[in-house]
Amino acid sequence: MSLIIDTDDTQPFPYLGEEALRLPITAALRKVVDPEVALSIVDVGLIYQVAVAERRVHVLMTMTSAACPVADEIMDDVERQLDVVVPADYRIELELCWEPPWTPERITPQGQRLMGW
Repeated sequence: MSLIIDTDDTQPFPYLGEEALRLPITAALRKVVDPEVALSIVDVGLIYQVAVAERRVHVLMTMTSAACPVADEIMDDVERQLDVVVPADYRIELELCWEPPWTPERITPQGQRLMGW
C-alpha cells in the first residue's frame, strides 16, 4: 500500500491515503453535480478533504450555504458514486461541515471557465 499526504496546491482538494484510490475517488466525486449550479461538486469546491485509512474513506465537505435545499440529494449521490469505486470492505464516511464557510473563491479554474467567469 502506497500512502501519500497531498500538499499539491494544484489538486482540487487535499487527499491523504492510498494512492491507488486517489484517481477513482476523484473521478467518482466529479460525477456528482450540484444541481443548483450544474457543476461537479469538485469544481464548485464543496470537497474540503478526502482521507483514506484503516478501511475507511472519510470525505469532509460543505455546501454553498447552510440552507442548501439539495444537500441530502448531493450527499446521497456522493455515497452512491463512492460505493462504485471504493472496495466493498471499506466504510464510507461523509462529514458535512460549515467551517471554513464556502465562498466562490473555492470554485476551481475549470469551474470558473465553465461558468464563464
